[in-house]
Amino acid sequence: MITDVPGVLVGHHERVGDGWATGTTVVLVPGGAVGAVDQRGGAPGTRETNLLEPENLVQRVNAVCLSGGSAYGLAAADGVMRWLSERNLGFPVGTQPHEVVPIVPAAVLFDLPRSEWGNRPDASFGYAACEAASTSFAQGTAGAGAGAAVGSLKGGIGSASEVVGECTVGALAVVNAAGQAVDPATGRAYAADHGDFGVTWPSRPVELPSRRTDLNTTIGVVAADAALSKAEARRLAVAAQDGLARAVRPAHTMFDGDTVFALATGARELPAAPGPAARPAALDALCAAAARVFARAMVHGVLAATTAGGVPAYRDVWPEAFG
Repeated sequence: MITDVPGVLVGHHERVGDGWATGTTVVLVPGGAVGAVDQRGGAPGTRETNLLEPENLVQRVNAVCLSGGSAYGLAAADGVMRWLSERNLGFPVGTQPHEVVPIVPAAVLFDLPRSEWGNRPDASFGYAACEAASTSFAQGTAGAGAGAAVGSLKGGIGSASEVVGECTVGALAVVNAAGQAVDPATGRAYAADHGDFGVTWPSRPVELPSRRTDLNTTIGVVAADAALSKAEARRLAVAAQDGLARAVRPAHTMFDGDTVFALATGARELPAAPGPAARPAALDALCAAAARVFARAMVHGVLAATTAGGVPAYRDVWPEAFG
């Protein structure tokens, strides 16, 4: 899980049923983390992403807010800011402890058709997700993944992690792509070779129904406990997008606003010796891991999802995969 990276917490708040299938997920770093972002695709919905450019002033973020609700869902970040400000967590702008501005980049996905019109996350969702934040969290139809869909199947929240030398790299993905994550001719996930997912991959074709919208967007976070600059952290986010592209076909379309944030908590220094190439080589190893864990997180999100909002889940279409 992404919470295998020390200092990273995750919280969800969602509503499913009675005309609702949407929610919000917060990746919380109470101690702060260097932040970066990489955005692909033609339909992004984001907040505070310019702040994360390497040349800009603020270096550390306090949380990342991921939400359903399309652009309406960006309001969830207001609740995250309120929760953080009540705890005096943020960028100092005055002499008193409470004089801070919480730094909360955010991204949203398009899930509006899975709920009755007007049912979408607001500030209360972000606040509740912070209240629920811990090292243990649900995958599948939870948080921002409550109304997610990928291709013709139900999408959801997935997470994975990997140890690289002395560092840990983790990812959280909200799988909501225009492309398919599973080969409909076999039932095998496109990124199945990236890990052991505890299933027996089927080999049975299924004619999957078409969804009634092409608007989508996969969003997520990759985190490491390494001490990285904003530019180096952005390389992690760029690499994680490669993992996204391994997991869905096609990826980064004009109807996706694929956005991946990177967080570097700074607990472990990258090696500076022997030789000038030691640090770039260590960063390269972290980036390779970022691609792998993000791809695995996407598979976990699909496998853990349950049917909601009228979109069938993988486990209902290919139940034999779960024995």
